[in-house]
Amino acid sequence: MDRLEKQNFVSNLKDVFNNSSVVVVAQNAGLTVSAMNDLRGAMREAGGQVKVVKNRLTKIALEGTPLAGIEEFLSGPSMIAYSDDPVTAPKIAMKFAKDNENFIVLGGALPDKKIDLGEVKHLASLPSLDELRSKILGLIKTPAGNIASLINTPGTNIAQVVKAYSENSKAA
Repeated sequence: MDRLEKQNFVSNLKDVFNNSSVVVVAQNAGLTVSAMNDLRGAMREAGGQVKVVKNRLTKIALEGTPLAGIEEFLSGPSMIAYSDDPVTAPKIAMKFAKDNENFIVLGGALPDKKIDLGEVKHLASLPSLDELRSKILGLIKTPAGNIASLINTPGTNIAQVVKAYSENSKAA
């Protein structure tokens, strides 16, 4: 990398660290290209990003950002996963780590808070923002459906009673 590329790399990372809700740091020694592409695809599909980083440049980019706590995790071949949703990156990273022994999650950071591996696992176990939205909509929709069926039920019952009387009177 020449000097301009390094400056662009640091600038891009600084934007990531200033704008992301969560960053997960992992070591990726021995990870195949196809496995890395699978991780990138899964993360992109879920709304996150994955980036292989140079530790020295990443430490420079971390200075003065709300995610500066991840600096201690940067040793060896490192990569970061980040997203706007605080659950997406941990969820995808932990799922990928379970399937790939060469991918080791070390920890991460939320804005102004460093998190260890246990907290990353806890974040990964939480439902995503989309899952929460669908649950809330389901909870809102269910009572409305019950009310609509209760309102329609008496009319249906009356119609059935009238029909039964008319059939009885025709038979008699």
